[in-house]
Amino acid sequence: MADGLQQVKNWILERHPERQDIAPDLDLIENRLIDSLSFVEFVFLLEQESGVSIQMETLEVDAIRTLGAIERHFFATSGAEVAQA
Repeated sequence: MADGLQQVKNWILERHPERQDIAPDLDLIENRLIDSLSFVEFVFLLEQESGVSIQMETLEVDAIRTLGAIERHFFATSGAEVAQA
């Protein structure tokens, strides 16, 4: 797991102390690990950790739905992928 992705995971876990871990395929939105109140802060953190500028008007929700999707869209080793994929 990329260090930036680990920071994102840690951020979520800090807000949900009842959880010990988050599976890569767990739906973060459906399970209310990211909600409307924390969404903007989450996106800002994701931008900081990945170095990818996120355009809210083109952001695909599926790109941030799971840790696996976040890894593919924001922490891909090629660096060529963007959140619009």
